[in-house]
This record gives sequence, C-alpha cells and structure tokens, in this order.
Amino acid sequence: MLDALKLRILQGDPVIHDVRNASLPALFRGLPTIADKPCPDGCTKCAEVCPTNAIQLDPVRIDLGLCVFCPLCEEACPEKIIHFTNNYHIAADSREKLVVTKETQTISPEKASGKIRNYFGTSLKLRQISAGGCNGCELELNALSNVNFDMGRYGIEFVASPRHADGVVITGPITQNMAQAMESCYVAVPNPKIIILVGACAISAGIFQNSLQLRRKFLEENNISLFIPGCPPHPLTFINGLLDWLDRT
Repeated sequence: MLDALKLRILQGDPVIHDVRNASLPALFRGLPTIADKPCPDGCTKCAEVCPTNAIQLDPVRIDLGLCVFCPLCEEACPEKIIHFTNNYHIAADSREKLVVTKETQTISPEKASGKIRNYFGTSLKLRQISAGGCNGCELELNALSNVNFDMGRYGIEFVASPRHADGVVITGPITQNMAQAMESCYVAVPNPKIIILVGACAISAGIFQNSLQLRRKFLEENNISLFIPGCPPHPLTFINGLLDWLDRT
C-alpha cells in the first residue's frame, strides 16, 4: 500500500485539466505556417520530398488532409518557408479548410447548427470504425478514455454498438475488405447521425491514395461533419475539434 502511494505521488497529477490550452512539447508537429516570402527560382524541393503530394507550389500550399506531418518539407526548404508549430487546433468542418496558405493563422470548424447542438451538445456517443488502418489513429482514440484526457467528462464517449451511437468515427483508408462492414455499421446507427474522419488515411487515403485495394465511394455519398487531420492526430486535436464544433466550453 505504501509503495502504491509513493508511486502515485511520484507520478504527479496525470489529468490534463484544461484541454483547450494544454501545452505540448516544442517538437510536436501541428499546424504549419508558411512564411510570406518567395521561393528560390525553380526550387521544388519541398514538393519533391513530400510522400503524399500534400504540397502545391506557386504559391506554397499544404493540404493537411494529405499531410502525414513528417518534417521532410521543412528540412528540405532552403529558405525555411515552411515551419510546423505545436498548435494542435487543426480540426475543420470542410475539406477546403484543411488547405494551409501563407494567410492561414488558425484552423477551426464552424459551429454546428442549433439543431445538431440540441441533439448532441450535452451527450455524444460514437462508434469507431477501423477501415484498414495501421492502428496508429486507433491508439490515439483509445487514449481519449484514459485518465489523462478523460473525454467522458464532456459527455463524449465511444460505444461498442452502432445501435447506441450518434455517429461514426472512421480511421484508415477504407479498404475493399472493410467497405461493406463500414457501410453496414453506419446504416445501423439511428438517425440523425454524424460522420467524423480521423487521420490522413481516412480523409484522403494518405500514402495509400493510389492503391487499387481501396473503396472510398462511401465518402462521396455521405456528408462528413468533421475532419481531424494528422498521422495520427493528437487526442487533444480530436477533443478540441468536437468541442469547437458543438460550441462547448
């Protein structure tokens, strides 16, 4: 018993009390910034090293829906135009908002409609679907229920059955083997329901975007409520994205 108490004291307080303004290590890569200065003539180094073609030039733009947040573009740029900050507030309610330009200072979703907030504002149950993912995003989502992040304090929880859910959280690029199972799970969720895409694979297929083993038609046929970029996204990105969208403090 004494050993357990000593260990607890050494560990300190593990709870992140203020998820809105929590500080992350400087090495964490979140929202990138693009300096307002020209690239050297003919330089395409950042675009060439990007593994997912997330960077477009003239002017420089970074698509966070494709970005895997590796440091290659930042390291390759001779003028240090691209820099990743540790800002984890990068969730958006539309695909277009994930494109970062030199004018981008912040990314946040628009508040959901009053009807949606009335339905889900105080209690939101989600069914997570791993549609061919590597388990990186899944591990971060699992962490949301631990003592550090404790997402349940906001009335947001993952449930085992789609029948008990208000929406689905999709991770992975949506492989052919998982496409039908994912659609069946979504159909089983009672209306009204929402869809949240988590990670580069779910949003754009990421590094698997040219694979012939994907079936992503589901995303074209259904409205996506929230995009949570990252590879994998930080748990705080997920929590803050939902709280911003639901207009919660």
